[in-house]
Amino acid sequence: MTRRLLWTLPPVALLGVFFLYPLTLVVQQSLRPDSGGTSLRPYADVFASEAFRQALWTTVWLALAATAGCLVLGFFLALVIAFVPFPGARAVARFVDVFLSFPSFLITLALLFVYGSTGVVGSSQFLTTPWGVLLAEVTYFTPFVMRPLLAAFSQLDPAQIEAASSLGARAPAIVRRVILPEALPALAAGGSLVLVLCLNEFGIVLFTGAKGVTTLPLLIYGKAILESDYAGACVVAVVNVVLSVGLYALYRGVSRRAGA
Repeated sequence: MTRRLLWTLPPVALLGVFFLYPLTLVVQQSLRPDSGGTSLRPYADVFASEAFRQALWTTVWLALAATAGCLVLGFFLALVIAFVPFPGARAVARFVDVFLSFPSFLITLALLFVYGSTGVVGSSQFLTTPWGVLLAEVTYFTPFVMRPLLAAFSQLDPAQIEAASSLGARAPAIVRRVILPEALPALAAGGSLVLVLCLNEFGIVLFTGAKGVTTLPLLIYGKAILESDYAGACVVAVVNVVLSVGLYALYRGVSRRAGA
């Protein structure tokens, strides 16, 4: 028992020093207005501001729309790679793994060369709109859905597909009745990861220079760096953390019920 406790203390101490302690400082700072003391006034001021409400709405709808787009596109692409034989399928699957290591601003920069003001498409301001940000997020985060789907498809017994095909089932029916049920856990895992990542995405929104598109991470940057409103920035950060943790807890609850 003592030895087990000794092995447990180092990771707990590291977690406390490098994660919980800084998070505690953020919470403390969010309760300290410029006038001094401890108060909920920073929360009241931030919640009453139109900029915060707009940023919250923009963050939520962009994250939900991007997640939906990633799920649909990722499922289709993973389906093609896994079950439609074509030359280079393995190379494409490996490229998906490599793509996961790319920084988000690199993908946004590539899109700027296509849809930017001097891009291939021509003089277009598409990327500076909310739809441009949505396109960039779907492009970057789709492989995060494809990776668990490809792993799930590799575990699928081909005999199930052959049996369904021999019974006269067509491709859409096989996808709906055989492949999709096996892919649901992978879709849930990839979708939840993408949702949390989109909620906290900063680089794509900043790098596109989208006008009128302010998300919670961008609002935190503006308050802390541009306005020196550290209490307000910490309030928004706390809201962002609560939102992310809440969605993750919801995902865990749904996953446990699905597995029960």
